[in-house]
This record gives sequence, structure tokens and C-alpha cells, in this order.
Amino acid sequence: QVQVVESGGDLVQPGGSLRLSCAASGSMIRQYAMGWYRQAPGKERELVAVIGYGESTMYVDSVKGRFTISRDYTENTVDLQMNSLKPEDTAVYYCNSSPPRGAWGQGTQVTVSS
Repeated sequence: QVQVVESGGDLVQPGGSLRLSCAASGSMIRQYAMGWYRQAPGKERELVAVIGYGESTMYVDSVKGRFTISRDYTENTVDLQMNSLKPEDTAVYYCNSSPPRGAWGQGTQVTVSS
């Protein structure tokens, strides 16, 4: 059962910004650490950012200082603010709990290209 819906992906030039949003069930948002993952063509899906208990955050080295994950318990959303985007950030972005549970959403496409 899919519990998340991702949105916000777009085509953006290098150096640009995007804000992704994940609408999830309230129980999922409240109970679990949440993560944003991405899958580039020909590559495995990777975890890029996690927001855990006490709102602690963790980022993969390649996005540190550029991406920020946040969670809104009122709106039941998990957002990913992405700044200084690079072509290597091009991927389909997904959200799920961390570790992942249940079915994956459809993801949202981010393309960074001039």
C-alpha cells in the first residue's frame, strides 16, 4: 500500500533550486524517521537525506551543505530543499521511511541541465 505522494520535480539549470514535497500519512510521519531517496538512470536507488527522532538530520556527502530536509507534523509532509543543483543531481526522487517500508510512490523527476 502506497502511503506517500512526491511532487515538486522539474527541469532546472545548474546552480538553481527546487523544493520537493512528500505528502504522507500522519501515522507514518509521526512514527518513523523519514528519508528522501533518489535513483539516477542506470544506478541503484540511494538514500540522500534523513530526518529522524528529535529532528536530527543526516545527508549523504554529495549533498551536504546544499540540501535541507524538513518535516511538518501539521501538514503531514516531508520537504527537501535543494540548492546549488548540479547535473549529477538528476534523478527520480522518492520519499519513504528510513529504513523504507511498504510500496514506493511514483517519485518526482528532477533534471538539472542547461
